[in-house]
Amino acid sequence: MSIFKRLRDLTLSNVYALIEKAEDPIKMTDQYIRDMQADLEDAEKAVAAQIALEKRFKQQYDEQAALVQRRTEQAHTAAKAQNVDLARRALEEKNAAEQKMNEFKASYDQNKAAADNLRGKLDEMRKQLTEMKNKRETLVARYNAAKAQKEINRAMSGFGNDSANAGLKRMEERMLQMEAQAEASNEMLGSSKSKSLDDEFAALGKDQAVEDELAALLKQYEKPDA
Repeated sequence: MSIFKRLRDLTLSNVYALIEKAEDPIKMTDQYIRDMQADLEDAEKAVAAQIALEKRFKQQYDEQAALVQRRTEQAHTAAKAQNVDLARRALEEKNAAEQKMNEFKASYDQNKAAADNLRGKLDEMRKQLTEMKNKRETLVARYNAAKAQKEINRAMSGFGNDSANAGLKRMEERMLQMEAQAEASNEMLGSSKSKSLDDEFAALGKDQAVEDELAALLKQYEKPDA
């Protein structure tokens, strides 16, 4: 039957292989689940119709079997009463009912076999649908985990590349330069403050010592008064 075409032509292993290659495996899995659910509903209707047909032939078979039994008993009753005509009519209806009974029995057996086959396929479809739903839960967990890992990797990718390291090194060099400039500025500030007081007094004393030494030297070479 066409409603079982998916079951024949597309096994779950093939479905899983297609899903794994899909860009969005969750959406593809959901679509397969919807398709399988629709097929399952159609299959349930077909199986229900087949079972109804099986039961109808079974009922007709049982009715004819009961009629055969009843007409057989009536033929015996008429024969005991020596009612030949009634016994003959009972046997004729018994034979006709027996023929119909055999026909209904053959139809019943045939339809029961078909119904049993459909029941088996229906059970397999239900099993596959359940397995697919379970597979979806696994795929969702794996997909979300992979997506989170991808986001983390993308966020951390900038921490280890050369441009980031070079930028960090430039920042360190700039910081060292700024610290050196600040230290030099402090030294210059301190130097200017001390020169205005202590250094000037020291320079003043130094100049006086030179003058005293010069005066003493000149005095050595003074000519005595005549």
